[in-house]
Amino acid sequence: MSDDQAARPGTAPGPAVAGTTRTRTAAVIPAAGRGVRLGPGAPKALRALGGTPMLVHAVRAMARARDVTLVVVVAPPDDAAGVRHLLDAHPLPASAPVGAADVVVVPGGPTRQDSVRLGLAALPEDVGVVLVHDAARPLVPADTVDAVIAAVRAGAPAVVPALPVPDTVKQVEPRGGGEPEPVTGTPDRSRLRAVQTPQGFDRAVLAEAHERIACEGEGATDDAGLVERLGKPVVVVPGHEEAFKITRPLDLVLAEAVLRRRAKDGY
Repeated sequence: MSDDQAARPGTAPGPAVAGTTRTRTAAVIPAAGRGVRLGPGAPKALRALGGTPMLVHAVRAMARARDVTLVVVVAPPDDAAGVRHLLDAHPLPASAPVGAADVVVVPGGPTRQDSVRLGLAALPEDVGVVLVHDAARPLVPADTVDAVIAAVRAGAPAVVPALPVPDTVKQVEPRGGGEPEPVTGTPDRSRLRAVQTPQGFDRAVLAEAHERIACEGEGATDDAGLVERLGKPVVVVPGHEEAFKITRPLDLVLAEAVLRRRAKDGY
């Protein structure tokens, strides 16, 4: 089966012929959640940012990366066709290494962990490096994506982009209802990092993590954490301040400002 057949839009690629070398890099974008902290309305990934859905920005961010050749979007279970239509209505720039035929949409599951697993199952056999990227981080620069891929290709089983934590962090004894929470410790912030996405993985390592570690409760929200539980090393590369996660309305205001600045710079 050819690469074009494996990446036919709107379908899950089937297995490649036996013996295929795993040389390609693919990005999986789980986008099946609702994002309740942004308030009622459309799922978070479909909220508009600069007049364009966040999911479209996230797909374009992956498509700009030099080594990404396939993007798998994991849609809400009941709206894969709607997400496919949305992406077709917002085509990738002609300059992007990834073309429209290389963006695949598959239905997701009830948790993020289930959705990532379904995205992995949709990858053709010749994919050896997998990125998992939050749709809610639509502004990650291509250089950051490329740095994650390079670290995986250099031999790291799992790679996360991250930034130093600028604030002092306190450990507390959690209490509900707005009650004061006793402080139980103050970690050394020089040893702390705020993790971003895309997280990058050797495909076999990530597949093993999802196969061996059962989904509990709402499931894992950090794929690198699953790999850590296997006892495999995870390394950090520098993240970027524009790869922040859009979670609350104020984040949208900041993201709009970044887009305006990029437009002026011709990004």
